[in-house]
Amino acid sequence: QVQLVESGGGLVQAGGSLRLSCAASGRTFSNYIMAWFRQAPGKEREFVAAISWSGDSTNYATSVKGRFTISGDSAKNTFYLQMDSLKPEDTAMYYCAAGLGVAHILNWGQGTQVTVSS
Repeated sequence: QVQLVESGGGLVQAGGSLRLSCAASGRTFSNYIMAWFRQAPGKEREFVAAISWSGDSTNYATSVKGRFTISGDSAKNTFYLQMDSLKPEDTAMYYCAAGLGVAHILNWGQGTQVTVSS
């Protein structure tokens, strides 16, 4: 059974940084992409960033490009989202996800809350 467990969320002031982690277990992920999505209150879940399991391909939403960095450690089955220059509009529940593509997500984590104060 696939499990994705996020950690690292919290409260931070605008301009600050946070690093989210996602520990993956339960299968071989070598042909998967790993991704982060977020959902703010009253809004739909949106794509944030994705990385191939090999780490040689990344993709970012326009709203976070240049501020967020996705990375992975395949030996630890863990991937990360480094978030810098945070803005209040980044406030959301952040979910890690695994699947065959950004539009073909098969597994979701439980979410971790990120709150950015102005």
